Amino acid sequence: MPPSTRRCCAASRNPHHCRCRPTGQRRRDSAISTSGTGRANKGQARLSKQGELFPVINSKRLSSISRGYALRSLTHLFFRVLLPLAICLFAARAHAALEIQVTGGAASRIPVALIPFQSAPNAPTPELTSIIGQDLLRSGQIALVATAGSQQPVEPAQIDYGVWRGKGADAIVIGQVVSLPGGRFEVRFRLMDAVRQTQLAGLSFNIGPEQWRAAAHKIADIIYEKLTGIPGMFSSRIAYVQKRGTQYELRVADADGQNWQTVVRSREPIISPAFSPDGQRMAYVSFENKKPIVYVQSLRDGSRRTLAAFKGSNSAPSWSPDGKRLALTLTRDAVSQVYLINADGRGETRLTRSDAIDTEPVWSPDGQWVYFTSDRGGSPQIYRVSSRGGEARRVTFSGGYSVSPDISPDGKYMAYVRRDEGRFRVVLHELATGQERVLTDTAHDESPSFAPNGQLLLYATLVNGRGVLGTVSLDGRTRAKLSESGIDAREPDWGP
Repeated sequence: MPPSTRRCCAASRNPHHCRCRPTGQRRRDSAISTSGTGRANKGQARLSKQGELFPVINSKRLSSISRGYALRSLTHLFFRVLLPLAICLFAARAHAALEIQVTGGAASRIPVALIPFQSAPNAPTPELTSIIGQDLLRSGQIALVATAGSQQPVEPAQIDYGVWRGKGADAIVIGQVVSLPGGRFEVRFRLMDAVRQTQLAGLSFNIGPEQWRAAAHKIADIIYEKLTGIPGMFSSRIAYVQKRGTQYELRVADADGQNWQTVVRSREPIISPAFSPDGQRMAYVSFENKKPIVYVQSLRDGSRRTLAAFKGSNSAPSWSPDGKRLALTLTRDAVSQVYLINADGRGETRLTRSDAIDTEPVWSPDGQWVYFTSDRGGSPQIYRVSSRGGEARRVTFSGGYSVSPDISPDGKYMAYVRRDEGRFRVVLHELATGQERVLTDTAHDESPSFAPNGQLLLYATLVNGRGVLGTVSLDGRTRAKLSESGIDAREPDWGP
């Protein structure tokens, strides 16, 4: 590879999508542009505290609601679900095209009867139930039992447990929405054990009309955790880069890809968004000053500062688990190498030392290791090095082209993109044993990113020449497409 090509490709977190002209001018399929410091609008509330489990329906409500993003809803988009195994999802109104495909493994999923919530006037209750169902189904660990034509109880005393056990349900979700003064609503739900006929969880939310989605995601989180013992991820957020007309946007959205908001907008390229561990800041690379520079932007007030603007290329930021440092790629010494830098932009130190391209650093969850992509062995492979420095050791050996690592929150797995017979696909690598599983069957996958609970992977792929966001379960059996049709979304990152 010519030196000019090596320099420009080093700025990309996804080298297999980077095309460089002979002069060294960078052109990238997923070169999404932004400029300026577009402020995050306030107004959309996010549920910040879990309500109390209640044995009596009128117990103390959740009223502590944090204010967050005024995330715009996606409208007039078609909702459909592909369920080869006859898993029923409510055919309710939805705001984006969410396609879920489940193949195999039916016996391992927990069957749940999600009964449509009883509605109050002017309340989008069918949408609330639909969002909960989509969240649970997308997890790959819960199946939804058909409820059409069956009783729709609101209180535990109204449940005919024999009927629902006959339908195969292990758990039953009931709920209702009650109108309150001032245009507010109370959302109540209970999770019941269909076998023991006991309550597993119950919650009451006092919400405003802009908080429906946050309430639905919180309910799904509670149901998921009670049934699996694993914290839910549905109230978390994702970031991605989107082309919209002549503009390029860095967006933050709910974990299902809806309720997106533009954080930065420009005509100049932006790549490599990365949430800070606390979810309050975003690091990213912008080309607005005609070279790649790393910025850190507050997601609370939109304020921004420069993190790295050294000579040459500054790219691929990755936060340390404690949020005090970042790993990034610099070419300040004429070759692409991994550096560490304090979160205030000071104290940069070189971590890798080679004559090759070292890029795409990512931390282990304990902060002891940094994994990165390097072609020091002749082809791109994934290596790791101690965060204190030292000799780097190769991690991937199964393919001739392996890039874009991400480490699971528990440190057990690494996801990465591997090229097999010309197809770029997401692979799950068990770090202790080296065993691997190909999770996707598409041809142009990039940027795998673990969910906060480590149970799903977010990634981007190409469909009809456009970038589409998707999730896949760790067994590869449950896949969902999150993006609306007709847009071009790349470079996803899953945040807290």
